[in-house]
Amino acid sequence: MSNRLFNFCAGPAALPEAVLKQAQAELLDWQGKGLSVMEMSHRSEEFTQVAETAEQDLRDLLGVPDNYKVLFLQGGASQQFAQIPLNFMAEGGSADYIDTGIWSAKAIEEAQRFGHVNVAASAKGYDYFAIPGQNEWQLSDDAAYVHYTPNETIGGLEYGWIPEVGDKPLIADVSSTILSRPLEVSKFGMLYAGAQKNIGPSGLVVVIVREDLLGNARASCPTMLDYSVAAKNGSMYNTPPTFGWYLAGLIFKWVKEQGGLEAMERLNQTKQRTLYKAIDSSELYSNPINPVDRSWMNIPFRLADDRLDKPFLAGAEERGLLNLKGHRSVGGMRASIYNAVGQDAVDALVAYMAEFERQRG
Repeated sequence: MSNRLFNFCAGPAALPEAVLKQAQAELLDWQGKGLSVMEMSHRSEEFTQVAETAEQDLRDLLGVPDNYKVLFLQGGASQQFAQIPLNFMAEGGSADYIDTGIWSAKAIEEAQRFGHVNVAASAKGYDYFAIPGQNEWQLSDDAAYVHYTPNETIGGLEYGWIPEVGDKPLIADVSSTILSRPLEVSKFGMLYAGAQKNIGPSGLVVVIVREDLLGNARASCPTMLDYSVAAKNGSMYNTPPTFGWYLAGLIFKWVKEQGGLEAMERLNQTKQRTLYKAIDSSELYSNPINPVDRSWMNIPFRLADDRLDKPFLAGAEERGLLNLKGHRSVGGMRASIYNAVGQDAVDALVAYMAEFERQRG
């Protein structure tokens, strides 16, 4: 019997137990080869098969068109904040960014090191509780690309739509939403995702980039940060994070076994509805986000009296409900309910929330 508890961490996040058990079983002896996948050469025939299978499974899940490269890189999503302008923004150039919270703000701040950033729209006027409609956006004519963050994991603000930006490449940080539902890849010039939410362990980032955008990196761009170099070398210009890549491949298989992204969408829809219903029907808990802009993956909520935060968290841990403390910048609570967090975890959280409120009624 498993002694695993319910983990609501925003990242590194819960991984499917079945995947962890498979990795555990293969840890010392991968498929009878007498060594761990961590110990084999990334150039070996065996690991090449691991890598190619993982890429194909991800392509299958997302329906990635043939004219897109799928890259498995190091550095996490935050490194992309610099890597994107180095690859796509010419010296003295500019790009459009949309500000909806902390992660988009970090992307903006980093891009400003490399050129002009036009903040084409900001949620600041809504106290970051709502996303500005596209009718409010002021896109520039000379932007090299348009960047946005579909889901702000800290604030719990999420787009329910894909922006229309004409012939400009649309670039999105899908770290917290990838694999949670179907996604029309062809609407984007580039997608990138840190692995530690719905893909696998931290230290790996997946980049899906349209081929015609490659080969335009600045002369000053470090070789390791040039997407075209990564693409030409099959993400193996240097030794890649092989164990993270292997685990990502296991998770892609697991998602397929669950029924693919349509099945994940149904599950995730039910989970988020269950939790928001509990919050909205309560007098103790609240969520400030405009209902149509609420995140499916990261659900922040506050208690009516902040003095109850500590006893709430203590009681949650006693019941095996882990990592519910909100981000230090916003306080309160946050439940991250990625793919590997099941309906049973959400039901247990909702039951505890109701119990805690009754005790203080």
